[in-house]
Amino acid sequence: MAKFRHEYKHIINPSDLYSVSSRLSAVLHHDKFAKADGTYKISSLYFDNVYDKALREKIDGVNNREKFRIRLYNDDPSFIKLEKKSKKNGLCLKVSQRLTAAETERIIKGDIDWMRDSGKELLLELYAKMQYQQLRPTVIVSYTREAFVYPPGNVRVTLDYDIRTALKATDLLNPMRVEILTGTNIVMEVKYDEYFPSIIRDLVQVPDRRASAFSKYAKCRIYD
Repeated sequence: MAKFRHEYKHIINPSDLYSVSSRLSAVLHHDKFAKADGTYKISSLYFDNVYDKALREKIDGVNNREKFRIRLYNDDPSFIKLEKKSKKNGLCLKVSQRLTAAETERIIKGDIDWMRDSGKELLLELYAKMQYQQLRPTVIVSYTREAFVYPPGNVRVTLDYDIRTALKATDLLNPMRVEILTGTNIVMEVKYDEYFPSIIRDLVQVPDRRASAFSKYAKCRIYD
């Protein structure tokens, strides 16, 4: 059963990236999506409405908020997830369900009535909010990720860089979409349950880097 977790973000530089990656690689394993070089590509299609509800709640630091997204790994349509990420009192919760490529295409095109009878709880929730909140596919966020896992404490450390957005496009399954680089930001995220092992705390230490509220979604909305 999914539960709320701690999540901290830090903006780091290329030198930090190399240093942290090297330290983590010596102790931890990469996650299941990693290619031979330890990285993989993530592309997410985020939902928002005409009033920019999700964006404004993020910028304003609303305590209890949520975002819906459809996520694709390495441009591979055989594994697609619908996710809802919630934040409450500084803790994060993520729930997900698998989608087929055909279902994803239908949602992107606005063909959503079938979601009501899908029998999938998260799809039904998205359908309801696409109706009464007018959520719609809004922006694609893509980046390269190197992720490490440590079972004690259910710790996950991710290093995200080469953050891009699809310019005025929402076709998640079309890898030929035009993309623009959003800057040189590198984001380190640390996620864990109640227990944060000291060995991991030491491995991710970066001098003069403080926790940040950086949002890849908000950054990419600048170009929307």
